[in-house]
Amino acid sequence: MLHTPDILRDILRQSLPRRHTSAAQRVMPSAIRPLAPIICIASLVLSLWGTLAAARGQWTEQQASAWYRMQPWPVGANYIPANAINQLEMWQAESFDPNRIDLELGWAQSLGMNTMRIFLHDLLWQQDPQGFTRRIDRVLDIARHHHIRVLLVLFDSCWDPDPHLGKQRAPVPGVHNSGWVQSPSAKALEDNSQYGRLETYVKGIVAAFANDDRVIGWDLWNEPPNSDDGGGNYAAHEAPHKAVLVRALLPQVFSWARASEPSQPLTSGLFDGDWSSRALRDTERIQIEESDILSFHSYDRPELFGRKIRALGHYNRPIICTEYMARTVGSTFFNTLPIAMKERVGAINWGLVAGKTQTYYPWDSWQRPYEGEPALWFHDVLRTDGTAYDPKETALIRQMTRSGSL
Repeated sequence: MLHTPDILRDILRQSLPRRHTSAAQRVMPSAIRPLAPIICIASLVLSLWGTLAAARGQWTEQQASAWYRMQPWPVGANYIPANAINQLEMWQAESFDPNRIDLELGWAQSLGMNTMRIFLHDLLWQQDPQGFTRRIDRVLDIARHHHIRVLLVLFDSCWDPDPHLGKQRAPVPGVHNSGWVQSPSAKALEDNSQYGRLETYVKGIVAAFANDDRVIGWDLWNEPPNSDDGGGNYAAHEAPHKAVLVRALLPQVFSWARASEPSQPLTSGLFDGDWSSRALRDTERIQIEESDILSFHSYDRPELFGRKIRALGHYNRPIICTEYMARTVGSTFFNTLPIAMKERVGAINWGLVAGKTQTYYPWDSWQRPYEGEPALWFHDVLRTDGTAYDPKETALIRQMTRSGSL
């Protein structure tokens, strides 16, 4: 799809005399005079286009609603292949496994899922931007083959704040998400000399896929600036004043992403607190005032899930729940997915296939590691071989995705 300036240049090119002329002849008044109205209009529109592109701000409520009406009901999972412990192991060249990803996204397709939320990492761009971009392109192609679109996550405040490229550590037995890493690292977050590198990452990734219909949207920062991590034992390693640093950086990240003129919506999910306008905290206010569509997390019982939807509904924007479903705390497919469908809210649960992230263990496994498979899984839908943890759940998902429509 051509950008408007490209279209106008084509119009001008087609309107110019086709015979060969010298440079002097091409600027003679007699040659320009017949084209003056076209050149004047084109110059004006090009100028306006430049102004609009530079001024790309938050979508209006009407733009956001019009976009959402064009989408199928977004239903899917937060996705990482079973053989990767974190974002780095998923994407690094030496551990990237497109065959496994193809297999697992085929299983997602069989459930009727049409959306996957997938985390990226800034160190991968720093290491090899071209290779990283090619691997993202490969995954997007695999997803499209399975009629799935991808919500890409650029930054993440959760879990280990000291990520390293190269071979990743093995999972801690019996512990939930023992190898997940933050982006940016605590060291990068507290060192503003690295912000230029982070800006290059955001602009580069977004520009590469800014008009790509395989990408449903951009989740710019996961849970900013979460320091709790469900008990992940990383508090001593977090950046000092993490919340202040993230709060200052978050609006810049939105600005960097918009500079690449994405056709897809931008968002950052709310995850805690009271979201009525009077009770918003500073970070939440930034998320709402900058996001084109609203997203949120809720590992809550259905009454609180519905209350969160109602609170966000006052902002008159499309809503997607980008994390839910934690069985042992009362968030299930059976009590949450029907509410999301009724309220026209997208629903992306945590976890597709049980694997090295071990998110079928609950958060309290950080304090008391489990021995063997828990009686009731926390997250995840399928076993490593693709069979259902609970066939009744997968039957429900298939039923609802077949009938679901916005």
